[in-house]
Amino acid sequence: MHERLAELETRVAFQEQTIQELNEVVTRQQAEIDRLSQGYETLKLQLLELAPSLVADRAEETPPPHY
Repeated sequence: MHERLAELETRVAFQEQTIQELNEVVTRQQAEIDRLSQGYETLKLQLLELAPSLVADRAEETPPPHY
């Protein structure tokens, strides 16, 4: 019985360590995702400012030939 209890305590200790390590990985990944998302939004805004729109304003469009 004592051996079985010791084995269970060992397993719990390893599981706690694994959970802690996984939590650290997830935390780092979330920080990286947040950083990349912010960079993406910044780039998107920069591109929108630099690139002219491919769609002309309605006032600038000529009517189709069948009108």
